[in-house]
Amino acid sequence: MKDLNISVVIPNYNGVHLFPETLPALYKALEYTGKKYEIIIIDDCSSDASVDFLRQHYPEIKLLQNESNSGFSKTINKGIFAAVYDLILLLNSDVKLSESYFIDQFKYFDLPDTFGVMGKIIGWENEEIQDGAKYPEFEGFKLKTSLNYLPDGNQRDNNFFSLYLSGANALVSRDKLLLLGGFNELFSPFYIEDVDLSVRAWRCGFKCYFETNSVCIHKTSESIRTKEKKINIRTIYNRNKLYFHAIHLKGWAFTGWFLQTLLELIFRLLTLRTDYFTSFSELIKNREAIKRSCADFDKLCEKTDFKLSLNDVRKTIIQSLKNKEITFFRN
Repeated sequence: MKDLNISVVIPNYNGVHLFPETLPALYKALEYTGKKYEIIIIDDCSSDASVDFLRQHYPEIKLLQNESNSGFSKTINKGIFAAVYDLILLLNSDVKLSESYFIDQFKYFDLPDTFGVMGKIIGWENEEIQDGAKYPEFEGFKLKTSLNYLPDGNQRDNNFFSLYLSGANALVSRDKLLLLGGFNELFSPFYIEDVDLSVRAWRCGFKCYFETNSVCIHKTSESIRTKEKKINIRTIYNRNKLYFHAIHLKGWAFTGWFLQTLLELIFRLLTLRTDYFTSFSELIKNREAIKRSCADFDKLCEKTDFKLSLNDVRKTIIQSLKNKEITFFRN
């Protein structure tokens, strides 16, 4: 096993009430590894006492602060570019690690093409499984991201691929993450950026894994109470799904997806779902930024000598599961 040390990067917004439970668990898991480590927290202009709490109780943590509220991608990128160790754990502030969280993950980094690995996510209150390995499911030409799978029985010796690594917990190779340029900030303020990052890694010839024995606990976000906030979040989510497909589909797959999207747009307008029209309008308005993302990815592929299609990635994952016992579920 390689002697790899760990940088933990945590974006935070108003998470002070979580720190008394999450940070002691994080230190316990890091100490359990016996490796060197650092913790970097990037505060995204919190209005609570997050900054004061960290300065008072955890002065050893490297605390970075945004000048304005910037959203997930920009915030976590600041921490990624400040990290110094071989592995970077991308961790949400509302996730608590089990003590042995890291132990079964190090083996993956003995493989030269590993981008990263994620653990199993269970609920904070009820311990129900929230996230497993991500399975590539298509609806027509559209990639769906809600289907998960878990290995059945005692299959510790088998490696299981994941289409993407959840932004809530992902242990990744720092070198490969920097090569990819971190998260694409086009997806700010939130949603789908973790799917995009992992798919870029796959398409460049790297691999993403799921380790069922690594467990972390996630505190479900409080429900969004106002209708306006729900509509705004749905608009951003659908916009970013459109961005993702525009970046990663080419040729006939892109044409089929675009026609499918137009049909869906018409249907949603007929049912008075105008938020989807807003999402589509953002796609058209930002087409130059999407072109730049595509051009940046093309340059990246020249460095890695790989340029797999999204369908190639799908086939790789599905083929790897042949003759393996798995259980599907949705989140």
